[in-house]
Amino acid sequence: MARRKKGREVHGWLVVDKPAGMTSTSVVNKVRWALNAQKAGHAGTLDPEATGVLAVALGEATKTVPYITDALKSYRFSVRLGQSTNTDDAEGEVISESDARPTDAEIEAALPQFVGDIMQVPPKFSAVKIDGERAYKLARADEDFEIAARPLYVDELTLIERPDADHVILEMVCGKGGYVRAIARDLGEVLGCFGHVQWLRRNWSGPWDADDGITVETIDKLAKTEELDAYVRPVEEGLSDLEEVRCTPEGAARLKNGNPGMVYPADGVEYGDEVWASFEGKPLAVGRYMGGELHPSRVFNL
Repeated sequence: MARRKKGREVHGWLVVDKPAGMTSTSVVNKVRWALNAQKAGHAGTLDPEATGVLAVALGEATKTVPYITDALKSYRFSVRLGQSTNTDDAEGEVISESDARPTDAEIEAALPQFVGDIMQVPPKFSAVKIDGERAYKLARADEDFEIAARPLYVDELTLIERPDADHVILEMVCGKGGYVRAIARDLGEVLGCFGHVQWLRRNWSGPWDADDGITVETIDKLAKTEELDAYVRPVEEGLSDLEEVRCTPEGAARLKNGNPGMVYPADGVEYGDEVWASFEGKPLAVGRYMGGELHPSRVFNL
């Protein structure tokens, strides 16, 4: 006999404004406990000291996590000029210092080389795997290793403010897999002054803004109540980058069993496009639109 899953079937997204000092996993565990949810995960890890949008997927919404992970995200962060650390952020040990301080004009002139399709080497204190081992574990053990550069798309990188000679506040919009700490490190090297992230906030991720997120304090206050349930957003919000098509009744029946199903024509949808299909107001499947049918890759059990 199969083991019965503990907790309730909760489906949707809880968008959290993560505080500093908590790991992303800790936030997910708190959300799962507070909602007594059977299944939960998150879309895009934030470092423990970072704040801002952490979107927690519940139940069937976990099937939409890749679409939020792939979506653009915006970060605002402060770079401490004149120092590099072994972690590329303020939590680490200072390993290099410089008295050089670039002008605002020099900083703005350097930013374009970090925009577009770039190659980025993740920090050594990161969750990247090296021969099956997490890089941060190797770094803590003082192991000597190299991390290969990875492609990253950066849509924007803008100078927002220069509070003083030692600090600059930047805003970056980028795709998945980006490390803000690596941007700060590499910018400091280009400017010849070293640099590391002092603080970091994810302003928005895909369709969600940090200002719209629920705080951990509110989660604690409303835990195990219907009031907290009211904060859970629909599963389909995780599919905001895809076009919606609507199933015919016959098509819905076929899609529920994982088979291609007929959908109604939709403006702007072309043969081969990845779309999501709804029936009677609920998301039913994600897949490819081909000749009036949806060929599913994911089916929701709602």
